Amino acid sequence: NWELTQQNISKSIQKNKLYIAQGFLGSDSNSFTTSLGREGSDYTAAIFAYCLNAEGVTIWKDVPGVLNADPRYFENATLLHQISYQEAIELAFYGASVIHPKTLQPLQRKEIPLFVKSFINPENDGTSVRKGQTLIPNVPCFIVKKSQVLISLSSLDFSFIVEDNIREIFGLLADYKMKVDVIQNSAISFSVCVDNKFNNLAELLTRLKGKFKVTCFDNVSLYTIRHYDDKSVKSLDNGRNVLLKQLTADTMQMVVQNGD
Repeated sequence: NWELTQQNISKSIQKNKLYIAQGFLGSDSNSFTTSLGREGSDYTAAIFAYCLNAEGVTIWKDVPGVLNADPRYFENATLLHQISYQEAIELAFYGASVIHPKTLQPLQRKEIPLFVKSFINPENDGTSVRKGQTLIPNVPCFIVKKSQVLISLSSLDFSFIVEDNIREIFGLLADYKMKVDVIQNSAISFSVCVDNKFNNLAELLTRLKGKFKVTCFDNVSLYTIRHYDDKSVKSLDNGRNVLLKQLTADTMQMVVQNGD
């Protein structure tokens, strides 16, 4: 309830004073304590900024700012000095973990800039996130999701995979709480890469096998490159057993077998 939240914060906060508050916690309409979920502390800062019409929000992390890749998995990760709200949300959707989309949404609505900085080196500039900013430096951004599942379906009688089939497939994916990361389909086949977070894979496959021919690759890795170029694609493609690849104008995604 944004209206009630804004009223409560505006009544309680005086802009000429310094306040130290915990994040992550809130209350529901019955005044029972509740949590704000993943990255709830960052989200708390965004809520306060939205309600107080703040000039900006700074989030302090143990990294220099938003990087173009996770240094645990990719060499030579580069600091992004500035990105747009839209680009930050895109990166988060594909699996980047520094900024959660729900933190960005209230800031974007009021065009409040976000700064991601390092508490280890607080004098450094970090990353600024604002409306309409171009990506600086303009480099490919790499994301990897481990422990994914690739499910490939085809019709039992070589009939087309049509809208009714796709609706049924997505209904089952929703029923078994599978987060969909990539889909790809042809006339008689449908492939989907999912996150089996709730360990419902066996039950899902049993249901799918009643209607389709099913091939399943468990424990695969999903790589995503935003703003890819030939060099960045070759760096991931080289020597890997690629099970699925998909390219759009700005994004390349590749599913590879575990260990590659």
